[in-house]
Amino acid sequence: MSRTLGPVRPARHTVAALGALVLLAPLAACTSNESAPSTETDNARLTVDSSADACSLSASEAPSGNVVFSVTNTGDDVTEFYLLAEDGLRIVSEIENIGPGLTRDLVLVAKPGSYITACKPGMVGDGIRSEFTVTDSGTDVAPTGELADQIEAATTNYVAYVKDQSEQLLTGTEAFVAAYQSGDDETARELYASTRVHWERIEPVAESFGDLDPRMDLRQADLEEGQEWTGWHLLEKDLWQPTPEADGGAVYVPLTDAERTQYADQLLADTQELDDRVHTTEFAELIDAATIGNGAKSLLDEVATGKVTGEEEIWSHTDLWDFQANVDGAKVAYDGLRDVVLAQDADLAGELDAQFETIQGLLDAQRDGDGFRLYTDLSTTEVRELADAVNALGEPLSRLTAAVVL
Repeated sequence: MSRTLGPVRPARHTVAALGALVLLAPLAACTSNESAPSTETDNARLTVDSSADACSLSASEAPSGNVVFSVTNTGDDVTEFYLLAEDGLRIVSEIENIGPGLTRDLVLVAKPGSYITACKPGMVGDGIRSEFTVTDSGTDVAPTGELADQIEAATTNYVAYVKDQSEQLLTGTEAFVAAYQSGDDETARELYASTRVHWERIEPVAESFGDLDPRMDLRQADLEEGQEWTGWHLLEKDLWQPTPEADGGAVYVPLTDAERTQYADQLLADTQELDDRVHTTEFAELIDAATIGNGAKSLLDEVATGKVTGEEEIWSHTDLWDFQANVDGAKVAYDGLRDVVLAQDADLAGELDAQFETIQGLLDAQRDGDGFRLYTDLSTTEVRELADAVNALGEPLSRLTAAVVL
């Protein structure tokens, strides 16, 4: 018996394509000139023009150290910009949700090496890519003194936080899978949201590995033609089986016992792989102040593009659990860097403190026992208040990385 997945909506935000980037040749439409960028106060600044069919960089290389990509969207759809590792798979850094006519900066500390840049107009598809080189500037841009000590403490603590959340995710997934595979759907439903919070708090880390995030967290709306659906949201739909009216008129066919075992086993194996990866020395070496700052903003982007719209947990409607987890992760990242921000830009620190307090107050108002109300129970006014709070926090959070790096 075939299993009906129901209609696939146009993808709003897909990270699944990142896993496929390594398989695709660079597209000719991505252009750049060959001259190196000028530097200003030891910061390499490049412009990126992202249109419907091109990703034009002002230079194809930059010196190592602080690098700023100023990305302008000259197309008609929302776009994203990525700096990928040489293999085209691992995300070094990214900036999402750049609306038409807007410019946003991606700030990072780049090490010498070969990379790939990618624009994703419409935030779908395979991306428009080209090669990018970071040359050895010979200049040590690492912070010194008290600032260096603060950043070292922040990175050490953040790595420990990621490891802890990954360990809790693995433990929770083991219990969830055991219940699901045994047919204890009631227990599996009870464990679903409370387990996923550990994933949502560190989702940018999983996205950085490229291949794991689409296998584990792909939404049905983001499926591409011929792509197999796996991960949390496949099991979510099977646990909260929709009516035809809620599924585009399609009659949902439950997973067979064999399919339950197959997909639950894969989810657990992928979770174990994530845990293994974050416990390596190589992972710890990838974390710096820019990574933490950009990760905090990425978590707010996750809220804006999925949780506020109610599209992330479309079957279970447990979006507020995810919303809180994304805010948790962003707050932990910011708190680790707060001393640095306070020293560099006290006004920004004050604004972030206030906006985090506001958004947390709105979330606390939606609590129900140990969890939250279903997202479908919120009024239009309550949803709008949450959306406004996300926007209000997102703006100053977008300046966090620059405050601690430049």
